[in-house]
Amino acid sequence: MANLKETFLNPLLKGNPITVLVLGICSSLAVTVELKGACVMALSVIAVTGLSSLVVSILRNTIPNRVRIIVQLVVVAMMVILVDQLLKAFAYGIDKQLSVYIGLIITNCIVMGRIEAFALGQKPIPSLIDGVANGLGYGMILIIVAFFRELLGSGTLFGLPVLKAIGYTNNGLMILPPMALILLGCVIWVQRSIQKDLQEK
Repeated sequence: MANLKETFLNPLLKGNPITVLVLGICSSLAVTVELKGACVMALSVIAVTGLSSLVVSILRNTIPNRVRIIVQLVVVAMMVILVDQLLKAFAYGIDKQLSVYIGLIITNCIVMGRIEAFALGQKPIPSLIDGVANGLGYGMILIIVAFFRELLGSGTLFGLPVLKAIGYTNNGLMILPPMALILLGCVIWVQRSIQKDLQEK
């Protein structure tokens, strides 16, 4: 039970895939202009990492080593297609907004990294927890960056005006791609200031 707790909490804090391992930052910079899109992307990655890790873990003893990468890609692609079709059916506007980035989850280093490093050697339930936790760690950073970019860049949250009442003038710089990188750097700095053991000696 303690191991499962550690498996779940590590990707959220000390082993966060974006702020500590610096994986999957391309999409984290691209889809954080609006909070709604960031939340959908986060949920999509959580679903794909969790389900892919679960399926690969179930199949791990039947996958020949020489074709394991191909099998992993097929499993991840299948999960991404399912997520994409669900978004097209129930949230077409957001799916259109995220465009290619949902499809690019297939190449996200977090998904493939967790399958290769964890799911291939672990039982299904720990693998599912690890996949979901890494997706949550990714999503958490995505939502933090998107919160500040949308709030300060457009004066809205989830498309609703928040700062208009106090006469806030939108900061166009916040919705430009370089600002996402700067905000991500600030999040990394805050985390390493709090967690001293992450600081490089």
